[in-house]
Parts: sequence; C-alpha cells; structure tokens
Amino acid sequence: MIKSMTGFGRCEIAENSRKFTVEIKSVNHRYLDVNIKMPKALNFFESAIRSELKQYISRGKVDVFVSYEDFSEKNSTVHYNREIAAEYLTYLRRMAEEFELEDDIRVSMLSRFPEVFTMEETGVDEEELWKELQRAVSGAAELFVDTRVVEGEHLRNDLIGKLDGMNRMVDFISERSPMIVAEYRRKLEERVKELLADAHVDEARLVTEVTIFADKVCVDEEIVRLRSHIETTKSTLLAGGAIGRKLDFIAQEMNREANTILSKANDLETSNYAIELKTEIEKVREQIQNIE
Repeated sequence: MIKSMTGFGRCEIAENSRKFTVEIKSVNHRYLDVNIKMPKALNFFESAIRSELKQYISRGKVDVFVSYEDFSEKNSTVHYNREIAAEYLTYLRRMAEEFELEDDIRVSMLSRFPEVFTMEETGVDEEELWKELQRAVSGAAELFVDTRVVEGEHLRNDLIGKLDGMNRMVDFISERSPMIVAEYRRKLEERVKELLADAHVDEARLVTEVTIFADKVCVDEEIVRLRSHIETTKSTLLAGGAIGRKLDFIAQEMNREANTILSKANDLETSNYAIELKTEIEKVREQIQNIE
C-alpha cells in the first residue's frame, strides 16, 4: 500500500479523572517535520511523543495538538508560607511605629499579600500519565494513518490511469515516427524533381539526405526510456511503501525524455502529442509530491 502525506486523526482518552485529546493533521513535505502544541505541564513528554509518531510517519509536515484536563479534586493544595507572613507583619508594625500610624493589621489583609498563600500542584505519577497520553497519541496516529492509506489508494488508482494514458501517447509517437521520415523523403524527392525539371534524381544523395534527417528526428531511444520509466512507476506504485522520493526522481527523468522528443519533433501531430505528454507528466509529478 501507499500513503498520502495528507491525513487527519483524533483520539480522546478519559479515565482516572483525567482526559487527553490528541489531534494530528499533515500536508506534504520533503522530510518529516513535526510541530507539537500542548500544555506546559506536559512538555517533558515531547521527546516521547516524537518517538511514538516516528513509528507511524516517515514524511510530511505534521501538526500535533494535545489538550489535557484533570478533574481530580486532589490535583492541587494550598500552602501557607509562615515565614513570609511573619516578615510582612514585622515590616508593617515597623511602618506603624515609624510613621505613628494606627496598627490595624488584620488576618484578612495579611493573607492577601503575595506568596503568603500559594497553590501547589500535587505530585503525579509520570509513568501512569504517559501510559494514558501514549494511548491517545497512538490512537490518533492509527486513525491518521488510516486516512493516509485511503487517500493513497485513490492517488495510486488515479496515477495508474494517467500512466496508461501516457503509454498510449508514446505508442502514437512511436508509430508516427517512421511516417515522418517517409513523408520527408516523398516531399524531398518531389522538390528535387521540380528543381531539376523531372531530370533523373540522384538516389544515393537522396538516401543520404533522408538518413541525416531520420537521425535528427529519431526518438527511438527516448521512447524506450520513457516506456521503461512509465512501467517502473506503475510497478513501484503497486509494490507500495515509502516511495514518494523515488517516484519524484523518475518523474523528473520522464519529463527530460518528453522534452527531448518535443525538441526533435518535426511534425505538428507529434509536437501536439509531446506537449500533451509533458502536461500529463507534470500532473503526475504534482500528485507524486503528496505520496509519503
């Protein structure tokens, strides 16, 4: 099977008064580029998440969104900082004494000063937390891969159809090539007869001219290579796997052969087919860009 580099997956895991939600989406890219957005409390899991994703993804620009909710009542506690409160109290009394102010300090006022009361997160079992997060990541990744596979199958079927069409164009150019030489010989012979007023035509010279022309417009080698590239692309698509880079290289080679055929074309029909062939190769190459 082949995979598209476009995909989406989402998984939600809720247990032990916690809920993890992971969403993964991607577009095509030359390499694997993973961008993870998640709460700061989970930042120490980033490396583990990247390692987990590499088991499922080899190429693509991948965006990962992680959300985390903790519904437990014991996830934080209030901490009373006696030393800080005492220091505040000492300075407040000193101010009252130095400036001859009424000492009206109350507990309600003192409690509002910074750091007198603080919220502290209770310790969590990181191993247990990772197990839940890993399930959410792997669940989203599996669904993400499924969408890539479905899209990859559509790409493969469409590409094979285009390659078959390209083969028919190559067949036409191959069949048309000898006719171009024969037509050139006929036209050259007619022109020479006109110039010589029906005098005897030098057959040897005529053959030489036709041979030179045939060598200039001959596309046999290009056709052989182009057919080989088309068949290699089809067999690679059927074999599957991470084939995107290989197919992109083959598409470049196909385009090179089509360019050579077009440059040698000395016939309107051949030129039109060569242009159409180049157009189809470009379409194939664009689609190949989205294969992992």
